[in-house]
Amino acid sequence: MEVKPGYKQTEVGVIPEDWSVKRLGEMGEALIGLTYSPANVQPDGLLVLRSSNIADERLSFEDNVFVKMEVPDKIIVREGDILICVRNGSRDLIGKCAKIDKRVEGMTFGAFMAVFRTDFHDFVFHQFQSDIVERQIHAHLGATINQITNASLNSFRIPLPPTKAEQEAIAKALSDAGALIESLEQLIAKKRQIKQGAMHELLTGKKRLPGFIQGEQSYRPTKFGMMPIDWKSTPLQQISVFITKGSTPTTYGFAWQPEGVLFLSSECVSEHGLDLSQSMFISGEAHQVLRRSEVRAGDILMTITGNVGRVVHLQEGFGEANINQHIARIRIVHEEVAAPFVLHILSQPVVRRYYNLITTGQAYPQISLTQVRETEVPMPSLAEQAAIATILTDMDAEIAALEKKLAKARQIKQGMMQELLTGRTRLIENGKWRMENDLG
Repeated sequence: MEVKPGYKQTEVGVIPEDWSVKRLGEMGEALIGLTYSPANVQPDGLLVLRSSNIADERLSFEDNVFVKMEVPDKIIVREGDILICVRNGSRDLIGKCAKIDKRVEGMTFGAFMAVFRTDFHDFVFHQFQSDIVERQIHAHLGATINQITNASLNSFRIPLPPTKAEQEAIAKALSDAGALIESLEQLIAKKRQIKQGAMHELLTGKKRLPGFIQGEQSYRPTKFGMMPIDWKSTPLQQISVFITKGSTPTTYGFAWQPEGVLFLSSECVSEHGLDLSQSMFISGEAHQVLRRSEVRAGDILMTITGNVGRVVHLQEGFGEANINQHIARIRIVHEEVAAPFVLHILSQPVVRRYYNLITTGQAYPQISLTQVRETEVPMPSLAEQAAIATILTDMDAEIAALEKKLAKARQIKQGMMQELLTGRTRLIENGKWRMENDLG
């Protein structure tokens, strides 16, 4: 491959001529963590950072272990240390990392973890998240043991800009991109929490919208909690037509196709909507034979095996498709029923919990079509259904827009890492930092 002027080919790829390639061992020190026994574990004491304390390249404190014992000063963590998972039952977790901040200074880390301590921590931290280091991690993993050693860590090579100023500029640009991603994640989490609260209030009638209540509010008990007395409990089979489940094409002798009619597995019915990355294709002939499992726009799909009770609503414009036997199709036909309202009712955590209570089969939990058909849905008037569904659907649309923005921000950061950490795009000081792509 031709290398453009001003660049050179190295063992880590093409980098600028004035950059160098350094072993991590030349830039800092890798430390293996604390070995402790169950007897050392206490309700409080010294926090031992483990793999569970890393989430999305940040520190997490959802699952903590504390010990009371003597710990060498060397493995007491300091601000700027890079915490790395170096041994785990899951191969995919090897190499995940987070940077130590003031919240955990003075704590320690477990024996399946390592800390890389370096004066170049801001720049090196981002290199640990790059393809350059990821490739070296995979190259050093054992065939049977998911582990990288201190020797491996110290041998990893990274490209390094010639000045501290350029290193810091790169680290700051990537940290700013990471901060935007984190702020979007927090906003999405907040919006989801607000929506859950709105669902609880609106779908139980605890809060009635203006114009839909007359006189004093009265309630009655149902399977899913207290409901307004003027709401009717109606089994799904009375407001739907032909609640059915799909089937597998191979059972009928049909093979999967590289293209054709969309075929949805239960994985396509995700917690956050329809996920077509898990879909497959069947032939037009198979689609005709499997007409009973055909779905179309307006249908509600529900998982009835495995992770039972996930639901999605096929939006307007959705083309023809088929489903497998792990999905139930609910097609609303009653003229006094709004399908989006039914979707929100079935999406409630209380309904998911109810289904989990009535599942059969320990190895592979499932509910029957009869149980789906007998599910009682509280039904206000069509106008109130539509008003409630509009509010909740608008909330979903806002969350979806934020998730799209988040995906774009992650994509941009990934591209920035590819450009900045290899010197393909340089950050040059000229009164202020600006981005200049040397390679066009």
